[in-house]
Amino acid sequence: MTIRLSLGHIDTYDDRVATFAHQLGLSGVQLHTPDLLPGEDGHWSLPELRALRDRCDADGLAIDGLENVPLAHFWKIQRGLPGRDEQIENYQRTIRNLAAVGIDLLGYNFLATYVWRTDMAAAGRGGAKVTTFDLADVSRGNALAGYRLTPDHPVEEPITADDMWANHQYFLDAVLPVAEEAGVRLALHPDDPPVDQPLGGIARIFTSPAAIGRARAQAGGSPSWGLNLCLGTVSEMAGEESINEVIDLLGPQVFYVHFRDVRGTVPRFTECFLGEGNFDPARVIRRLEAAGFDGFLIDDHVPAMIGDLDTWGDTSSAAYCSRGRAHAIGYLQGVLNGLGLDGPAAREAVHVPGARGAAPGQDRPAARAQGFSSAQ
Repeated sequence: MTIRLSLGHIDTYDDRVATFAHQLGLSGVQLHTPDLLPGEDGHWSLPELRALRDRCDADGLAIDGLENVPLAHFWKIQRGLPGRDEQIENYQRTIRNLAAVGIDLLGYNFLATYVWRTDMAAAGRGGAKVTTFDLADVSRGNALAGYRLTPDHPVEEPITADDMWANHQYFLDAVLPVAEEAGVRLALHPDDPPVDQPLGGIARIFTSPAAIGRARAQAGGSPSWGLNLCLGTVSEMAGEESINEVIDLLGPQVFYVHFRDVRGTVPRFTECFLGEGNFDPARVIRRLEAAGFDGFLIDDHVPAMIGDLDTWGDTSSAAYCSRGRAHAIGYLQGVLNGLGLDGPAAREAVHVPGARGAAPGQDRPAARAQGFSSAQ
């Protein structure tokens, strides 16, 4: 199967975004807690999902996947609070409704205090606006506070790592059988930032390749569980070394990829343009292909360039359709083309020296070349 690009992390979907996708030469979208799915009854209903599917179909764009149900649907599940069983039942309804409209991929996270940043408008290359994290500054609070997925529910008592592991197991035990029956895949996003220190009173657990491996073990071999490989988050762990470890560990259990990078690793890092961060984008794509990855890449967080409204904390379509995002997509299109992974040339071998399964000094040939669509 061919690795392909999808216009991703779309919060507000409208005509502007659809036009932007077509101008970039993309045929699919990945939507992030989209505004067109309010889920007012505690789950994403069949009518609203069907309306979203029909809207994208009319725009000539496939829905490659959805990510993150609304905070109100999920926060008790993450924290293990009374009421989580009702939220789990509603999550099961969402899974069945996704399957009914032909959407087979749903990303989720277990970030009970969501993503943390200490600056949402730092200066990057050439003065572009980027986000940063510095563990030394967390006492000032989350600079992403006010974002619609950042919770404002008080943390009554600290929640430990053991608690969070138990909560995640409870969730998987309840939803994976439903996902398997429905033919829907669930993709875990690692914890961003991947620090062992609790943030906002709640521990983070998916903070290393080993922890991601433990999550896979919790899933018990279910074909409906896999990873949303956020390269930026895994790069925050130990740069390209941690990325290689996760790719080699999971292979085709990587369902899709957030393709971004940072400069530096925890306890402090800065988001950046592709090609100036911790990892080599072409080398990572080669490794993904050799490991059996056959999903899609999305652009995810991007710097705000001159003329752009803001960084990714602004979820408006006007901020989303930015120079920074067009740069990221164009960069990835060039890498895929150069590697022969963007069309018929994808059938030609791509080699990764020293990749898992290859003897030292021996290259491993590519094994995937046919097309893929998650919305049939």
